[in-house]
Amino acid sequence: MAGRFLGMFRPLSRVIFEVKPPERRVGFNEKLFWTALALILYLVMSEVPLFGIAMGEEDPFRFLRVIFASRRGSLMELGIGPIVTAGLVLQLLAGSGMIGVDFSNPDDRALFTVASKVFSLLFIAFQASAYIIGGVFQVADVRISIIIFIQLLVAGVVLMLLDELIQKGWGIGSGISLFIMAGVAQTILWSALNPLGPMGDGFSHGAIVALFQALMSGSPLGNVFLNRVDATGNALNLPTMLGFFVTIVVFLIVIYMEGIRVELPISYAGYRGFRSRYPIKLLYVSNLPVIFAAALFANVYFFSQLLWNSYNPNNTNFFLNLLGMYKTVDQQVVPVGGLVYYVISPRNLSEVATDPLRALIFTGIMVAFCIVFSLTWLEVGGLGPKTVAKQLVDSGMQIPGFRRSQRPVEMILKRYIPIVAVLGGVIVGLIASVADFFGVFGSGMGVLLSVGILYQYYQLLMQEQVAEMYPALRGLLGG
Repeated sequence: MAGRFLGMFRPLSRVIFEVKPPERRVGFNEKLFWTALALILYLVMSEVPLFGIAMGEEDPFRFLRVIFASRRGSLMELGIGPIVTAGLVLQLLAGSGMIGVDFSNPDDRALFTVASKVFSLLFIAFQASAYIIGGVFQVADVRISIIIFIQLLVAGVVLMLLDELIQKGWGIGSGISLFIMAGVAQTILWSALNPLGPMGDGFSHGAIVALFQALMSGSPLGNVFLNRVDATGNALNLPTMLGFFVTIVVFLIVIYMEGIRVELPISYAGYRGFRSRYPIKLLYVSNLPVIFAAALFANVYFFSQLLWNSYNPNNTNFFLNLLGMYKTVDQQVVPVGGLVYYVISPRNLSEVATDPLRALIFTGIMVAFCIVFSLTWLEVGGLGPKTVAKQLVDSGMQIPGFRRSQRPVEMILKRYIPIVAVLGGVIVGLIASVADFFGVFGSGMGVLLSVGILYQYYQLLMQEQVAEMYPALRGLLGG
């Protein structure tokens, strides 16, 4: 039976919007079609400007765009931020036991999905209202503000439906992951090949384009490779070739890490002792700790800047200064103190050299939260030793040399899973933080997420192709 909390959403389950799961088997080509259609609709909405907004150069939330697949001034202004935040809150409430939910019960799972939709709508409405009230859009007309609010709410609902369309079996993978990957890919291509310019150093925005311009003009290459500066020596925070090479290196490192695993021998009691191996990956909880850390840091940045803009523009309020202090530099609002200063990464080597303590504190905070979220997700996501041991035993598996019982399997898994979860959290935290120091394209978090998503999509595509070619294996592969 559903808990008291989930029971409150039962009346809404009859009226809440939803995408019906397919009543037939959806073919591989059809799944590709729906996945591509969802991606195209997302990209189109990313290019459609919000009605009633006078676009300017300032983007107060530019640090969050890649992670939350959002686009300044477009229908995707909020991106997936409210949806991810709503899911994070509910998952943590469920994992901590504050709300009762049995994920093995179809009724509880259905009500939990309804609760996730309701929370997502509330977060979309709240964040849209905060943007308008906080002056992000700089709109004084109440009627225009209402129109902007409606646009953001409808765009958020469409994004939720696109994600549900893919997850319900019409597409491949997850819509949220697909949109993040698309946003990171756009940013990387734009940072490398953007021909617009010249910028303050006389070259185009894109690092590769700027490199060829420097070669043809005979200009020194150090400015393009290490740190792009203007004629007076001020840093421009533009893409560099160092960032391009580091992006490639991070891709290779994460791909290598994805392949490292510990393999435990197991045997099938029902198949004459047929033996196999159960893999425990080094990145056991994948990139989820980074997503949760990004959501937490983003909300700190979001609320601190709104409070600063509305109540503390001169940094005179002591208590608000503890949360965040800002100043305007070249029409951009940048953090200069408070908690937010240490949860936003330095974006190049110059910023690291200017304040190395900030870089160290940011790295420490990132690694610490990735470890915490890794351990939390073991229970929330059903990946803990106890849950995995029960699943193995219920599937007719056992560890060779041990009796077929949950307790010995759980004891062996406890030797590996918590340690691997901590190591995985440390690794993804270090990669996500340190990569930013070298100006990696798409941010360290973005590249880490995109590699993990690409790896997952590769595995899903292989499974879909095998299931299409050999229908008898479809049940074994979960197709």
